[in-house]
Amino acid sequence: MKLKITKQQVEVISKIALVIAVIAIILQFFPSQNKFSYQFEIGKPWSYELITAAFDFPIYKNDHEIEKEKNLLLKNFGNYFNTDTTIVQKQINKFVADQVKLSGKEPEYLKYISLKFKEIYSKGIITAENMQRISDAGYESITCILPNRYTETRSILGIRTPRTAYEDIIKEAPDKIKEYNLNNYLVENLIYDSIATVNSRKEILKGLSLTTGMVQTGERIIDRGEIVNPESFKILRSLKIEFDKRKASIQQSALVTIGQLIIISTLILLFFLYLYLFRPRIFENFGHLIFISLLMLMIVGLASFSAHQQSVHYLMIPFALLPIIIRVFFDSRTALFAHIITMLIISLMVDNPFQFILLQIAIGMVAVSSLKDMTQRSQLAQTALYIFLSYTFLFLAFEFIIEREIERIHYQPIIHFAVSSGFLLFAYVLIYIFEKMFGLISSLTLVELTNVNSDLMITFAEKAPGTFQHTLQVSNLATEAAKKIGANSLLVRTGALYHDIGKMKNPSFFIENQFGAHNPMKDLPFEEASRLIINHVTDGVELAKKSHLPEQIINFITTHHGLSKTKYFYNSFINANPGIKPDDALFTYPGPLPNSKETAILMMADAVEARVRSLGTYTDESISDAVEQMIDSQIADGQFKDAPISFRDVETVKQVFKEKVKNMYHSRIVYPELNRTLN
Repeated sequence: MKLKITKQQVEVISKIALVIAVIAIILQFFPSQNKFSYQFEIGKPWSYELITAAFDFPIYKNDHEIEKEKNLLLKNFGNYFNTDTTIVQKQINKFVADQVKLSGKEPEYLKYISLKFKEIYSKGIITAENMQRISDAGYESITCILPNRYTETRSILGIRTPRTAYEDIIKEAPDKIKEYNLNNYLVENLIYDSIATVNSRKEILKGLSLTTGMVQTGERIIDRGEIVNPESFKILRSLKIEFDKRKASIQQSALVTIGQLIIISTLILLFFLYLYLFRPRIFENFGHLIFISLLMLMIVGLASFSAHQQSVHYLMIPFALLPIIIRVFFDSRTALFAHIITMLIISLMVDNPFQFILLQIAIGMVAVSSLKDMTQRSQLAQTALYIFLSYTFLFLAFEFIIEREIERIHYQPIIHFAVSSGFLLFAYVLIYIFEKMFGLISSLTLVELTNVNSDLMITFAEKAPGTFQHTLQVSNLATEAAKKIGANSLLVRTGALYHDIGKMKNPSFFIENQFGAHNPMKDLPFEEASRLIINHVTDGVELAKKSHLPEQIINFITTHHGLSKTKYFYNSFINANPGIKPDDALFTYPGPLPNSKETAILMMADAVEARVRSLGTYTDESISDAVEQMIDSQIADGQFKDAPISFRDVETVKQVFKEKVKNMYHSRIVYPELNRTLN
C-alpha cells in the first residue's frame, strides 16, 4: 500500500517541525542552572529574594586578607644560598701569588687584607642581581646552607656584593692597599639555590588557610532590601566560588529541564496560536513563519551569549530590533506580541527578571508606536533615540524607588542602554538583507516605490498620460478604503500606482490615452481587440520584472482584473453574432483572483474609477448606483471568493468610494461672462 501525503499535510508537518525546532534550539540556548546568576556590590541593596545556603561551604578570605597573611608568613623567610667556605683562602692565596709574581715579594699589609677577606667572606658575598632581588622583595634575611647541610640565617645587612665588599676594605685602609686591584679577588661565595628556595616557600605557604569559617546548609545569607556589607559580600563571594567549583561536576536537574521545556513550549505555542487565529496570512506563509522564528532565535541567542560572557552585559543587547523589524514587514500587534513572548523567555536567563520584563515590554511599545506610520528612513534613527530616552527614564525611576538617595544610584546601565540603542541603527542593513532573503517588502521600500518622480513613473506619465492619471485616482480611492477596513494602505497605494503599467507598451489602444483621436480597436475583430486589451496584464508583469519590482507589487498587476471578461468586446461579439457562442477564453483575463484584502480593494477601485468616468452626469444618485452596480457585479462573478474580505468590509469600501468620487467630480460655480455692452 503506497502512502499518499497531500500538500496540506506536508504544510502541517512542516509547521509542527518548525515549532519543535524553535523550542529545542531555545532550550539549548539556556545557560546551565549551576551558574551563579546573582550580581552584588558592597553598599548596594540586595535586589533578589531571600537566599539561604543550599549546601555547606567555607567562607573564603578575600585577596587582600590572603596577601596580608602571606606577607606575614614570609616576613622571616630567607632565600636559600649554598655557602662555599673554601673560597676565602683560595682568593687570599691567589692574591699573594699574583703580587709575588709581579714584585718578587709578599704584599704589604697582608695581615690586614687577610683579616678583612675572612671577615667579609664569613658574612657572605652575593651578586648584585641577587641583592637587588632580595631588597625588592623586602626580605630581611637569607638562609645559608653550609657544607655539612646545616643551615643558618644571616641578616641581609651583613651581606655584601663584590663592590660593597671592596668599599669596606679600602674605607679605612692605608693608601698603599688602594694600589692593589682587590676587585679581582672578591667573588661571591653565596650561590643562590632556586630549588631549595621554592620548596621551602611551598612548605611555609602550606600553613596558609584560605578560609575563615563555614556556612551550614539552610543558613540564612541575605534577604531582599538588605544592604550588602563587607561580611555578607564575603559570604556571597564564597557561595559563587563554590558554584563555580561544583558546576563542572553537577549535572543539571531533570526537573529544571522539564520546567524550562514546559514554559518555553507554552510561550512558543501561544505565539503560533496567535498567528493562526489573528494573522492567518502570516501563518499560512511558511517563509514568514521561518523569518519570524529566526528573528526570535537571534534575539534569544544574543541574550544567551551575554549570559555566558561576563564582558557583555545583557542590557547591551538590542532587544528592540525584534519589534522594529517585524513592524516594518508586518504589523504592530504581531511585532509587540512576538516581542513580549521573546522577552518572557529571556527573563528566565537574566537576574532581576521583574525589572527586565517591565523595561523591555515598555521599550517594545515605544518601538511599535514610534513606527506606526513608516514613511521615511529617518524614523528608525528617531525610534532609536526614543528607545534610549525611555530606557534611561524608566531605569532611573526604578533606581529612585530602590535606592532612595541620589548618591546611591548606579549609572553604568545607562551606558549599556546607549550601546543597545546604537545597535538599532543596524536595522537598516538587516531590513535590506531580510527583504532579499525572504522575498519580503518593507514599508520603507513601499515608500520609495510610491515616488512618482522615479524614472519608471515619469516614463509612464509620458507614454500613457491618461492611464497615469487613472492610476493616481485609483490609488487615492484604494488608499482611503484600505485605511477604513484596516488593510495595508501603503501596500495598496503602491500596487495601484503600478497595476496598469503594461499599458505603456500600446497606450493608443486604451481609450483614456486617445483624447478624441481615432480608436484603432474599432478596426480589429472583437477577439483580437480583446487579446490586445488583456495583454496589458502580461505586458505589465514583464515590465515589472524588468524593473525589479517586488513580487507583492506584481501580484496587484496579475489580480486587478481577476478572471473577469473584457465585457465591451464580449457583449459586442454576441450582439454582432447572434446565435454564435463565443470562446470565453478569448475574452477572459488570465487571473488569478484577488487573494488579499489589498488586491480586492484595488480591483474594486479600478473598476469603479473606470465606470464613473463613463457617466454622463455626476449626481449623488448616479455615483451611488455606479459604485453599487460595479462592485455587486464583481461579487456575483465570484471575483472575491479567494480574498479574506467580509461583506461588512465591502459595504465600508462602497461608502468610501461614493464619498471620494463625489469629491472628485464635485460641481463648480459657473463664472458669468463680462457684459461689455454700455448702458
